[in-house]
Amino acid sequence: MNILALDTCFGACSAAAGRPGSDLACEFELRQTGHAEALLPMVEQVMARAQLPFSDLDRIAVTVGPGSFTGMRIGIAAARALSLATGAPVTGVPTLMVMAETARRDHALSGNSAKLPAHMLVAVDARKGQVYAQLFGGSSQGVHTAEVLDPADAARLIPEGPVVLTGSGAALVAAQLERVRTDVTVIFPGLQPDAACLAALAVDMAADHMPVRPLYLRPPDAKPQVGTSIPRVT
Repeated sequence: MNILALDTCFGACSAAAGRPGSDLACEFELRQTGHAEALLPMVEQVMARAQLPFSDLDRIAVTVGPGSFTGMRIGIAAARALSLATGAPVTGVPTLMVMAETARRDHALSGNSAKLPAHMLVAVDARKGQVYAQLFGGSSQGVHTAEVLDPADAARLIPEGPVVLTGSGAALVAAQLERVRTDVTVIFPGLQPDAACLAALAVDMAADHMPVRPLYLRPPDAKPQVGTSIPRVT
């Protein structure tokens, strides 16, 4: 299956194209801003390196959130536009699911022979004293849905037994447990979602896995000025 995968949800921009598991061209860049300017050149690069015509795409995959409000819109808008241009269906994949898969890949590539515990909590700093959090079991399917929580509430998601925490909010959650748990380990605190892992996940997902619209977990920070309104984006 020929896939084009896109991610712009958090502090990175990435694209991958080709057949996951064999020939996959990838671009990944850490960045806090400028996702819109970086994404389409990345798409052109990975499609060219994969020697994949846009007409041969079978699927387009995109992270749908949680994430920054601007980042989610950029990736989803690009995926929708490319779908209209190519006829390839779009699969939306939750961002924290992609991060769980990315953490497993990075652990396998790190040379660490230790097996990861059965449970993993992905936690991303959502600011305002909160984290985006989701608990995963032995696969990238979430045990619970993604939520925006106080670190203490996120810590309550963690079951008994060894667990790893990953992401920019992992240390915030771990701090809630350090006096009562000795079987909690933080890995990859700088973890970002990677389109290469998104592509691998999308192979086995139905094209309508999730609605291709932003997965908002809380309202935007921006407030309309008096006498104006902000149109609803779906």
